[in-house]
Amino acid sequence: MQFDIVIVGAGHGGAQAAVALRQNKFEGSIAVIGDEPELPYERPPLSKEYFQGEKTFERIMIRPAAFWAERNVEMLLNRRVVSVDPEAHSVTTADGATIGYGQLIWATGGSPRKIPCAGNDLTGVHTVRTRADADRMTAELDGLTQAVVIGGGYIGLEAAAVLAKFGKKVVLLEALDRVLARVAGEDLSRFYEAEHRAHGVEVRLGAAIDSIEGDGKVSGVRMKDGEVIPAQMVIVGIGIIPAVEPLIAAGAEGGNGVAVDHQCRTSLPNIFAIGDCALHSNGFADDMPIRLESVQNANDQATLVAKTIMGQELAYDAVPWFWSNQYDLKLQTVGLSTGHDATVLRGDPANRSFSVIYLKEGRVIALDCVNATRDYVQGRKLVVDRLSPDPAKLADAEMLLKELI
Repeated sequence: MQFDIVIVGAGHGGAQAAVALRQNKFEGSIAVIGDEPELPYERPPLSKEYFQGEKTFERIMIRPAAFWAERNVEMLLNRRVVSVDPEAHSVTTADGATIGYGQLIWATGGSPRKIPCAGNDLTGVHTVRTRADADRMTAELDGLTQAVVIGGGYIGLEAAAVLAKFGKKVVLLEALDRVLARVAGEDLSRFYEAEHRAHGVEVRLGAAIDSIEGDGKVSGVRMKDGEVIPAQMVIVGIGIIPAVEPLIAAGAEGGNGVAVDHQCRTSLPNIFAIGDCALHSNGFADDMPIRLESVQNANDQATLVAKTIMGQELAYDAVPWFWSNQYDLKLQTVGLSTGHDATVLRGDPANRSFSVIYLKEGRVIALDCVNATRDYVQGRKLVVDRLSPDPAKLADAEMLLKELI
């Protein structure tokens, strides 16, 4: 098989790359190689609306089957790429098939990080990355009385919220001294800890796990102090490992992801990388090389690559944004708070509608907005334009943020 464009990865980035190529009038052949049997679908609902049963799989599909057929995008599903030959311009899949490309777009995301302890492979221990993961968890809900969630990031908190809404007893274990420690300031962390506790979730911070116990199937989590927390389900949400081994083995620069330039080109000829696995210099992180695990990043990088292939001279400079739904709370984040040296609290967390504004050397670098969509929409420009408003005015919830632009 030979295609003008081969896209490895059928998640948000891979799907958007194919869509954007056709939108930008690319007329050559396109193939998308995905390691799951399903057509591209949205990942964020897996720990929220899909797991909760609020959305069917059809509702989280990025496009229906007819869309891909009408646009002559070949979907090569249930295939995993195991090697890349940059000189021959080909990839090889696990079943031994060789697929040639003119240009390659690597959009593989990553695999969930396993907790490094005994028992991590027992039945009933889950990660949340694929539809199959969510379906397995759903199938176990009927016999479930208590679950342990390991990891206080967004995946863990969202899964804990769904289980609590189902009336299950939930213990959430976070190794650090607060939840969301890697992505948010203390105000937001303490707010979400209080919310989860108010909904019956037992949140344990500084938690040290020894092992996961069970005879074939999980029965509990043993802590370092010897305590065993009973559980019929364990959900692990402690990050991902970027899926870039074949590219690195082929000589691409990288490590924690594959290194790309401002056009998302790797160091290998005619090979781009986008999304969770792309290690790129980001202007909203003071040009530090970072990976961004977000739908926004995957989609924007995919669109940039499509335009680059079509001859447009562009550089990636999209402002990062994220969201999380837990209980009746909608968190919307714009910018990157890493490296902030001051925060401004806007509104009262007790009212369950407020924003945390992050500053670095007086400049607004990010906002976390909880049930405060207006702040999120108006505050975006403060981040994009790198403005330095008066902190007292930022804190005045009666003043619209757009008045400070």
